[in-house]
Amino acid sequence: MKKVVIGLSGGVDSSVAAYLLKEQGYDVIGLFMKNWHDDSVTISEECPWLEDSNDALIVAEKLGIPFQTVDLSVEYKERIVDYMFNEYEKGRTPNPDVLCNREIKFDVFLKIALQLGADYVATGHYCRKGSFTSADGKETFQLLSGIDRNKDQSYFLCQLNQEQLSKTLFPIGELTKPEVRRIAADNELITADKKDSQGLCFIGKVRLPEFLQQKLKPKKGVIVEVEATLDQYREQLPDFRNKEDELAFFSKKPNYTIKDGKVVGEHQGAHYFTKGQRKGLDVGGTKDPLYVIDTDIEENVIYTGQGKGHPGLYRRTLFVTNAEIHWVRPDMALNVDENMEVMARIRYRQPLQKATLYRIDSGLYVDFKEKQSAITEGQFVAWYIGDELIGSGVIS
Repeated sequence: MKKVVIGLSGGVDSSVAAYLLKEQGYDVIGLFMKNWHDDSVTISEECPWLEDSNDALIVAEKLGIPFQTVDLSVEYKERIVDYMFNEYEKGRTPNPDVLCNREIKFDVFLKIALQLGADYVATGHYCRKGSFTSADGKETFQLLSGIDRNKDQSYFLCQLNQEQLSKTLFPIGELTKPEVRRIAADNELITADKKDSQGLCFIGKVRLPEFLQQKLKPKKGVIVEVEATLDQYREQLPDFRNKEDELAFFSKKPNYTIKDGKVVGEHQGAHYFTKGQRKGLDVGGTKDPLYVIDTDIEENVIYTGQGKGHPGLYRRTLFVTNAEIHWVRPDMALNVDENMEVMARIRYRQPLQKATLYRIDSGLYVDFKEKQSAITEGQFVAWYIGDELIGSGVIS
């Protein structure tokens, strides 16, 4: 009998995943990961880990599977929290959920599971795994979108590799959320009606400024509003010598100065804000809401524009450096001067967008057919062919 260690989070998705594995005849062990101790910045009523741990234990008892808790808070702080602080300090916006999957669930947790003699680890993610055997007899694993398009979580797993996929099961990937809740209710699992957790992976809902202020000190600066009529590019597009020149041009973010607009307010630190953000600016009196269109960490200035259609929010092209390109399917990796038509997204739940990948010496351009709103440095872009996520990268 194959042994599976499942990450029981205390939510309905992992509960049903554990139930399905048991039904399929696996020897299942439930493991709850404790990754966070500091309650001072957590809105604790929203996601108390103690309650989650207790719910996970009750589910394990109901299913008749062994259960234990493992404390990964040291690794979590080093690999996720410290990384987040460093990225925000540089004016970038990290995605802790993608990192948490790469660094914790499918690395530290996977290694613990293998030490327990597991053949596989399993999670309650809404995605699927496929595989095929090539002519030379080598098995290749595929990361596929979940059947429930509204809940598809393949984006969060965009940094997984072949080794990790080979050891992973996604039991609920073929189900929709209502079906998952129905199975939980039919089997009287305590988590059947439990709300989905929100906020940072394993930390819960946090007050982000307070969270960041643990390391990044407040620093007063100005908020500048830039008129939508300010032309970001010259009236006349330059004559591009080649495709690479064109891509470099369209991937450049606007370079604002205070002279480009008027001071409309103050903030407590540019590093607390991210592109596309609307809340927290506390500036009134504008016809349309203000959105952050850029932050200057060096000068500690936030640039804003009125309305979500402000041209400063939009760009057609983004760049990923060589060090940050990741292929879930290494056999499909592009060589220099090659290109590939894909569907891509720059955030979770964003509908897939038509794009072309262009590989150059120093990295990879992702050139979208339509301009994208709030392309944000530090976030992940993931690219797909059909239902399959084949690669990803950190936006530069």
